Amino acid sequence: MANNMACLEVKKLELWYGKFQALRGVSLAIPRNQITAIIGPSGCGKSSLLRCFNRMNDLIPGSRVTGEVLFDGRNIYAADIDPTEIRYRIGMVFQKPNPFPKSVFDNVAFGPRVNGFADNLEEVVEHALHRAALWDEVKDRLHKSALELSGGQQQRLCIARTLALEPEVILMDEPCSALDPLATLKIEDLMRNLAEDYTIVIVTHNMQQAARVSDMAAFLMMEQDRAGVLVEYGPTSQLFTNPKDKRTEDYITGRFG
Repeated sequence: MANNMACLEVKKLELWYGKFQALRGVSLAIPRNQITAIIGPSGCGKSSLLRCFNRMNDLIPGSRVTGEVLFDGRNIYAADIDPTEIRYRIGMVFQKPNPFPKSVFDNVAFGPRVNGFADNLEEVVEHALHRAALWDEVKDRLHKSALELSGGQQQRLCIARTLALEPEVILMDEPCSALDPLATLKIEDLMRNLAEDYTIVIVTHNMQQAARVSDMAAFLMMEQDRAGVLVEYGPTSQLFTNPKDKRTEDYITGRFG
């Protein structure tokens, strides 16, 4: 893959939490307008890697990163980069839906308001809810509490809240693990639609989900000292049907993990 196709390029990334090394020597290029899945057993550093892509690990005391994460060719860990701006451009959707205890409208309008955007907020909110495939379900409940929505609706609301900031990349940390199969299917359909306009990176424990929704897949596992390493990275179809590494095959066929 030519690197001008890459939206994010990770070079020799290492992450420590205090003295514990969580990631070692991770290098990969994440293509634009595709879905990349990060898979691997529990504790191998999947979520830690995801949080490196928008500097969320900075918020954890004692965390330290070496190597580079290039976003549109610039290292997001360079001294002159504002992490807050990075988090607007690289949005994050968490495992458990986390709507604010506010109305549906105020949840989606929150980010634009904080950014000082006051014009046409109604338009921004409606557009984001349409993009998150939620508008038809909530258009008559915009001023009711977001906490009254179902789990799946809450998760799509969180996606709408992210979209309202017009990010270029959306990171999703196991976005369906708290949802039932029907709500999961809606989120997966939504991801495929959003990939036309956004670059999406998803952490998932669910092999079938990774196979269904992603274009590229990265398999991580732990070494003896519990540091996460990248074992294999490539097109999802190839990784699942013809993996190059025996450890990938063992994991995907359920022999370990």
